[in-house]
Parts: sequence; structure tokens; C-alpha cells
Amino acid sequence: MPNEKQKYRSAAWFGNNNKDGFIHRSWMKNQGLPADVFDGRPVIGICNTWSELTPCNAHLRELAERVKRGVWEAGGLPLEFPVMSTGESNLRPTAMLFRNLVSMDVEESIRGNPIDGVVLLCGCDKTTPSLIMGAASCDLPAIVVSGGPMLNGKFHGKDIGSGTDVWRFSEEVKAGTMSQAEFAEAESCMSRSAGHCMTMGTASTMGAMAESLGLALPNNSAIPAVDSRRSVLAQLSGRRIVEMVREELTMSKILVKEAFENAIRVNGALGGSTNAVIHLLAIAGRIGVPLSLDDWDRLGRDTPTVVDLKPSGRFLMEDFFYAGGLPAVIKMLVENRLVHGAALTVTGKSIAENCSDASNWNTEVIRPMSHPLVEHGGVAVLRGNLAPDGAVLKPSAATPALMKHRGRAVVFETIERYRERINDPDLDIDESCVMVLQNCGPKGYPGMAEVGNMGLPPKVLARGIRDMVRISDARMSGTAYGTVVLHVCPEAAAGGPLALVREGDFIEIDVEQRRLHLDVSDGELRRRAASWRPVLPVVNGGYQQMYIQHVTQASEGADLDFLIGCRGSRVERESH
Repeated sequence: MPNEKQKYRSAAWFGNNNKDGFIHRSWMKNQGLPADVFDGRPVIGICNTWSELTPCNAHLRELAERVKRGVWEAGGLPLEFPVMSTGESNLRPTAMLFRNLVSMDVEESIRGNPIDGVVLLCGCDKTTPSLIMGAASCDLPAIVVSGGPMLNGKFHGKDIGSGTDVWRFSEEVKAGTMSQAEFAEAESCMSRSAGHCMTMGTASTMGAMAESLGLALPNNSAIPAVDSRRSVLAQLSGRRIVEMVREELTMSKILVKEAFENAIRVNGALGGSTNAVIHLLAIAGRIGVPLSLDDWDRLGRDTPTVVDLKPSGRFLMEDFFYAGGLPAVIKMLVENRLVHGAALTVTGKSIAENCSDASNWNTEVIRPMSHPLVEHGGVAVLRGNLAPDGAVLKPSAATPALMKHRGRAVVFETIERYRERINDPDLDIDESCVMVLQNCGPKGYPGMAEVGNMGLPPKVLARGIRDMVRISDARMSGTAYGTVVLHVCPEAAAGGPLALVREGDFIEIDVEQRRLHLDVSDGELRRRAASWRPVLPVVNGGYQQMYIQHVTQASEGADLDFLIGCRGSRVERESH
């Protein structure tokens, strides 16, 4: 190829015959690399979130080797690099606190190094959005390779799903219908292979979001982690990223408004996690695409949920893959003109072309449009004097009878206060009440933990009740279920109306009308606001302090304000 040596970004490091070129090539050669690999090959960074502290991603070392094989085959130079890994099950106080920090790690690692294109190896909940956010800020060619879901859990002859059945079992233990011994036994039956949650939780949802945005090869989201086809997909992704670099197929050419609208529709069809709302808003902010809660409500309202997966339905990700996976769902949406079929993807083809040969092999798992799990799925955005900037609810996981409800508020000022009070038999609460949790938003927790699906009081559970209306400025796990209003904006710690709710107030929720109303006069709210003082977490400097000072509200993606926007890949100064 003419001038191939100078074609790529990495040529600024490896393409010169002066002192700088000597330094860059010489030190790299201590890894046993031959001289000709620096002679004009595109350099592919493999951004790996492998960590033994992130059990969902603990197999990504092996997957990275498959990616490297594909990069070599296509004539590229693969160079793997680590970034901070946010393990959902272990990281405290919450993995969400560190999503933005990881995105900074990713962005600066890509920009500061001789990288022409990048493969994003992710899986666990926050690793996917953080890697996409960081890469989007640089706008190089990028492709997502997810680690894939675990195999179905098996317990007492039935399939069980990570997260979803944990919440169910915990409530059964508190209600006295499941023994502690059975609870302990189920622990070893749930997570029985490598991979992330096999429910349609946040990890599976974000894998599907990457695929529906056009950032991953078809079937990326559903192939089980231990299926050999996962390794094949990784190898093909390694080949494809080299071609993308040669084609100059950057992220901004894929991540256009139509791609985000497609992802929102797909999320509705899947009954995907409410966490996708925050993550897609943040990704859009990084690449410079205008996206709002109104887009989520507009596109989700008339999108039926057709995938019958926990927590909304019955099946699990392994079943979903065997049924046809995401390509079968996207094909159905294309045929019903619910997505933009012409949207470009990492394959170089449109999303409609990618799924043109897809088939639905199980109409119980992937239902026809004429027989959906929920007719109006998606994410409902509620507004009112309690949430002037919006709050979200997942209709497919809620109890229909509670979608229009008025009840007396039982208020917990903090998550610690909730834990102190919830098991008290003298707590004045019944199933008609509305549980309200304050000070668990981005600033208030900090990091907006997944505590919004508050467990019900034992005395209510004992009567056979399994759902109540719950409202908070927190998030909930994508594996959770119930009539749970989340992401109330502005949050309590920022002085939002949620901070002004008092025990005994009445709250009205009407999902059909998208209404969330606190039945308190404006004058009384002004009086309460005059005496309000913020309840903020105690932090001792460091990243947490910076986070609290700069984090935006959930309706804006809960990104740090100074990270919004695409800064590109240009490095202003050379190292030597």
C-alpha cells in the first residue's frame, strides 16, 4: 500500500527513524516482537477488564487471546492493556461510583498510547458503559466483545436466575416459606459457570445495547460465556477491528441518533434494565448526540416487550440464545418498522442486513408481536411535583394493579435508617403504603447504589404480599422486579422535592398518565424547603469528593460534568 507506514495514528510513535522512533520500538522489542510488526501495521489496543475480583469478567484473559489471534490474522499488531475493573458483586460502596473513573482510565489509556483501534473486553454491569464512554471520548474505531452470560442456574429441578431469584429467595426466607438450609444450598446452584448474570439484568442488557447500537458483532450479547462460539466471535472481532481501522470506521460514524433510538426500542422489546437509561444518556453525552428522558418515554411507550426473560418473564439468557438471540428480535423490530434498519454497524453493513437471515426458534422465549409479554414495555418516565426532572419505572417488571395507586408514605431518610426500621414489627406500614427512600442518588450515596428495590417488611410478606410501590432517587439491579420508581430527579441530596416528603404524606402514581404526585400544597413544600439541610455522605477527599462535586443528575447520565463531550484522540505534546 502506498505510504502505509504513515497512514495510522501509531506511526507517530513507531513510524519515525529518529531518536523517538528508536525509543518506542526498542523498548517494545523487549517483549520479543520482530522488527517488521512496526512497519505499518495498525496497532490494536485490547482494553481488558479482567479481574479475579470481578467474577463476571474472570475469564476475559482467555477471550483476549482469541481476540489477539484474530488481530494477527488480519495483519494487525495486538497490544493488551488493563483498566480498572468494576465488579458488581464485590465493589463498595457501589460499582456505579466508579463507572466514570474507569471511563477516564480508558480514555486516557487510549489517547496517550500508540493505538489505532480498540477492542473493548467487558461484561459485568458497569464495565460495558465505562469502556464505551471512554472510547467514545477518543472517537477511534472500536468494537465491543462481551464476556457472555453464565449457563442457567439449576436448583431442585428448576432453572434459577442470578439476582432475580436471590431477591425472591430472600423474601421467602423472611416470610418463612424457605428454610435457611435451602437458601444456602441455592447459593452453589446459581453461578455454575464463567460469565455474567444470565437474567436480563444490567450486564445482559448492556451487552444487548452494545449490539443494538451497532458496536458489536451479531449475537455478541447472548452467546453463553463457556460456549465455543463465544471464542469464535472474539476471534472474528479481532479480525474485524483491523479492517475497521483501514476503513476509518470510527465510533462517531456508528453512534448517531438513530443508533440510540434503536437501542431504546431494543431495550423495550427485551424488558431490559432501567440502568440502561443512565448509561445510554452518558454515552450519548460523550459522543455528542442529543438524547433525553423524553426519547426513552416516546420510544418505549409503544414498544411491546416480546422477550420472556427474568426478571420480567420466565426464561434465561441461555434459552434466549438458543431461540435466536438478539438478531431474531431486531429482525422482528425491523419488519414492524420500530427500528432504523439502515443504521450502520461495526460490520460495515446495516443493522437490518446483519439480521436478515435470523430465525426465531422458540416463540415462547421470543414471542410474536401479536402475543407480547407486555403490550407497552420500555421504560416509563414519570413526572410531577415529586419528580420535576423525571423518574423511571419498568412496566414489564411491575404489578399491574399497582400502576395506578395512592398511598401513605413511609419514609426512610437513608438506607441505614431503612435497615434499622424495616424489620420492626411495630413499624406502621401495610401493603397500601408507599415506601420512600431518600438520599441514595448520585451525590447522596454517593454513586447511586442499587438499593431502590427495598425489601418489604416481614409482617407484610407474612400475609403473602410480594410487591408494594417503592420510590427513591436510587437505582435497582437489572435483575430486580417490582413496582419500583427509580432515579427521582432532582435527588434528595441536591434539594429535590423527594427530600421534602414526610411520613404520612400521600403520594399518587399513575403510570399510564406518567404522573408522580406528592399530595402536599406548594406553600407547605416551600416551608419545608426553607428549613431543609442536605444529608451528604462523609467522604475524606480523593475521588469520592471530586465525584460529589461534579456528578450530574441521573436524567443527564450521572456523568462528571467535565467529561461530557468528545475530546478526540489528538495528543498535543510528544513524550521525548
